Amino acid sequence: MDDQIRVADYLDDKLQTPQDLDALDELLHSIHAQHGLLKQQLHDAQRDLTDAKTAAREHHQGLQARARAFHDDQADVDRRLLVVAASDTSDVAVPRFEHILDTLQRLDVASAYVELLHDVDVLSAEAQSQLQTSNEAALAPYKQLRALHTRLLRLQHEAEGAAPQLLHHVDQITQALRSKILHAFSAHLDNVLTKVKWPSPKATIGSALHSEWESTVLKLLDLQYPELDGVHYSQGEASNLKLPAVLFPFQVLVQPFEMRFRYHFDGDKATNRIDRPEYFLSHITTLLSDYSGFVVEYVQPLLLKQFRGTDLALNPVYIDAMSAFITALLPMLRAKIGTLLPKVAAQPQLLSHLMHELMSFDTTIREEWRYDGGYGVEGWNGLSWEFLVQGDWFGRWLQVEKDFALARYQSIVEAPDFGDLDYESVDPKATKPTKGAIRVNDLLETITDRYRPLTSFTQKLRFLIDIQITVFDKLEERLRGNLEAYLTLTTSLGRAMGGVSKEEQDRLLGVEGLERLCKTYGSADYLERAMRDWSDDVFFLDIWDELQDRARRAGNIGAMSVADVAERTSKAVGGDSDGGALFDETAAAYSRLRIRSEKIITDTLNSNVREALRAYRHINPWATLSTSSSALSSTAELDPLIAYLTTTLGFLSRALAPAPLRRIARGALATVSLIVWDNVVSRHRFSTAGAAQLSSDLHAICRVVDKAVGPGVAEAGLRRCLEGAQLLNLPIKGGKAPANTSDEPGDAGDDWEAWGADDEGEAPKESERGTGSDAGGGATLGDVDVDVELGLWEVERRLFADNASARGVLEALGLEVLSESEGRAVLGRRVELAG
Repeated sequence: MDDQIRVADYLDDKLQTPQDLDALDELLHSIHAQHGLLKQQLHDAQRDLTDAKTAAREHHQGLQARARAFHDDQADVDRRLLVVAASDTSDVAVPRFEHILDTLQRLDVASAYVELLHDVDVLSAEAQSQLQTSNEAALAPYKQLRALHTRLLRLQHEAEGAAPQLLHHVDQITQALRSKILHAFSAHLDNVLTKVKWPSPKATIGSALHSEWESTVLKLLDLQYPELDGVHYSQGEASNLKLPAVLFPFQVLVQPFEMRFRYHFDGDKATNRIDRPEYFLSHITTLLSDYSGFVVEYVQPLLLKQFRGTDLALNPVYIDAMSAFITALLPMLRAKIGTLLPKVAAQPQLLSHLMHELMSFDTTIREEWRYDGGYGVEGWNGLSWEFLVQGDWFGRWLQVEKDFALARYQSIVEAPDFGDLDYESVDPKATKPTKGAIRVNDLLETITDRYRPLTSFTQKLRFLIDIQITVFDKLEERLRGNLEAYLTLTTSLGRAMGGVSKEEQDRLLGVEGLERLCKTYGSADYLERAMRDWSDDVFFLDIWDELQDRARRAGNIGAMSVADVAERTSKAVGGDSDGGALFDETAAAYSRLRIRSEKIITDTLNSNVREALRAYRHINPWATLSTSSSALSSTAELDPLIAYLTTTLGFLSRALAPAPLRRIARGALATVSLIVWDNVVSRHRFSTAGAAQLSSDLHAICRVVDKAVGPGVAEAGLRRCLEGAQLLNLPIKGGKAPANTSDEPGDAGDDWEAWGADDEGEAPKESERGTGSDAGGGATLGDVDVDVELGLWEVERRLFADNASARGVLEALGLEVLSESEGRAVLGRRVELAG
């Protein structure tokens, strides 16, 4: 019914108008075509269904067959397991089965070993067979064998050292084949070199031999390339030394040189002398100079051709012909030095000389020939490093150098002129050190030059601490001992215990004692400045930077702890601050010695000054001196001080630099000023003549000091006393000051007296006071001319009025040091104001 409805709907849709009947045939044809297509699709679907059912049935049958086979195999395995293990339980059968599996595994490994050995033998036989006909053809199987050997090495490392016997056998076969090929290639190159008359320095490769030369060299490089590629070498204090390989062509090139070297330096020839290592070292540098042209012209292009574009092109030892040539020459030197060192080990001078020449040779190779050993920025440490560090000769050499330094130091300190001041070796204006101090400094500079070429930081530090700082400490201890001995001899207890005579005591307290002190001071000052200069040297700055870096990264520096190193060098070691230097502690010890010596010199001068002024401070002629003398000279009781200052300051001016001389002079002048002020100015009364005499005495001291120390020093040191004398020396009546045309400041005394007193020589009445000029005016310190002078009464009136007035009159007089109260006290010492 539904089909009839769909047919009726279809016909209604297709036959809606009479015109649609004309297309009835066409409609029927279309319906028949669609019907045929549907029947075909139905047929295809039925066929696919049948195929799918067939495949499913076959798959099911296959699964059933596999399941039956699995169960059969499982039953068979179980049966076999029971038979093999001879056990009815799995707990017993499993271990026995595992043992059988292990045996099978070993058998499998053995089979693989046999197969590997067969491959090795095949490659070896092929290479040797090819070697009989063509050297070049033998390279291919050799490279395969070499690659196999390299792979075995890597696998053995990963397998934690397994199969050593196999690897040893493969290595022997590989090395034997390598030796045969190398011998054949080397003989070919040697034949070419014979044709060009090698080793003549004038040898050249002509155009006829150029192709053969290039072929033989490149074959050798090609043979060696697998050994060089990926191989690393290093130099380190804590590791075994791994040296760069010598290129095969250079092994052939240097063979004649090795024979010549052994002929001259291994036999009984005159050139083979253990005390002249420079002979064989200079021979090597001569070879480099003579044959550098040949190497650069004929070998360098071939190295570039072979290694350009490979990792080896980055290594100068392989890509640079001269570096490769040096690498080839070094083994003969290592052998020679290795046999020479034990012969000179018991002879300190020869060992020291050998190491010095060896380091000089290393420096030449590094700097003149730019050889870095292929170590890049690290640089080549040199043959000296190889033997000192890797050969463990450093300890013996260090002891030799230390013994030499200490022996030389001992000879210096025992020399008769060790303690003599050296006036010739330094600037005339500098503090004079002793000859011994200069020689010790020269010794230490020589030691620096001896270990400056070392490349090892720890070796440099050992030299610095064990030798240089040790010698510095010994000298500091000796200088300090001399200072202590002087103090012992000059103290009361020391004199009593040591039985020092009065004459010897006088000498110790005089110029002889000062000279002894200046020797200590000058030596300490000289060496302290030397150490400060050394600390700024690039060499020691590099050591300091490396020391700081290592101290901050590790707890120890070589065999020493950071604390031990800091104690000998600087407390700043390992700290976060940027300050500090290698010689801080030693320089500080010498600085303390210098400061202490200067203090003792100053104290000695002060003590002697007080003794020289003993008589002067007890006299009292100041109020009763006569005014009749035409010229004033210094007081007789002042002569001991004048004589002492003339002698001692004259000596000190030659022995000391201006700065310490001024400091010491100011200390002595401070003592003079204190004694004169307390015992003369502040204690006695002064007449006009007495004040003039005091002024003359003070200027006599100034002349002596200024002559030895320099102008202005004495006036600054005696400023207080000079201002007091100026105040005491005021004229009674103001007016125009008398001119002083004499060289002696005191020569104006008569003029001051005549100008400062009335006809009877008495003080003016009260009503006459103050008649002087209020303008103040030009009163100055000492003997400087003035235009208008304040009178005694005017100054007295203003000084005692009030503090403001007193300050004003003191400033008008040019008095800068005296206070108001001191001015009143001093002026009150005038006999005219005694009432």
